[in-house]
Amino acid sequence: MVQSFDEAHEASDRWLHLPSSDELPCSNDTPVDNEDQNLIPNILLFLLKFIWTECNDWFFGVDMGIYHTTGINPLVPVVPDGFLSLGVERHKAGGSRKSYVVWEEGVVPCFVLEIVSLTPGGEYDPKMGLYARLGVLYYVIYNPQYWQRDQHQPFEVYRLINGGYEQQIGEPYWMPEIGLGIGRHPYQDGNIWREALYWYDNQGKRYLTPVAQTISNPGSHQLADALGCTSLTIPGSKANNRAVMPVPSRMI
Repeated sequence: MVQSFDEAHEASDRWLHLPSSDELPCSNDTPVDNEDQNLIPNILLFLLKFIWTECNDWFFGVDMGIYHTTGINPLVPVVPDGFLSLGVERHKAGGSRKSYVVWEEGVVPCFVLEIVSLTPGGEYDPKMGLYARLGVLYYVIYNPQYWQRDQHQPFEVYRLINGGYEQQIGEPYWMPEIGLGIGRHPYQDGNIWREALYWYDNQGKRYLTPVAQTISNPGSHQLADALGCTSLTIPGSKANNRAVMPVPSRMI
């Protein structure tokens, strides 16, 4: 079960006067090391717009600061490559978020994605410890290029158990509390085969978007495949019968 902010953290006198989201910077302005750090989280976001098209109680952030009170200073955010929160407004107050402020949202992200690049970013430590303290249920580390350097696997999923992360097995890996699986799949970009992350259903079937029929350019077909686009439709086009999160407003 995903922890709420109140459940995960006790209030302390240090945090009596926390700033609002309007008062906080929108990012740390740190550039990414490679295009995958932008492309892959945006593929996942793009697909969610089709999978949960009729749901408005979720938010997927890409390269967005998460402000929290589990660190030394609440004014210093952690900035994952991607994260998912359930039970929050899709568009906060009808607009767009500049950042994700846990003490305003009242919900800790249930899923965080980090993509390892040439410059190590502390994905295995200290970020793993930080996300555990924050109460993030699932932590995914994608390391397709530097896994041997780091002595890890290219794709690792961790689940928070008794306050610490334990590595899980199986791919695609099913996350019942979220109602999604995640795993790798190849796609063709021009004359080069590449790999990306995708969402999967509980039968291990990769989610696809129903827009390829409108694409006539062969090169666009290759990009469409990277985004999971085919002429097939998504069963139900809602939440694919996921009834695992106790959020009453979610379509199931």
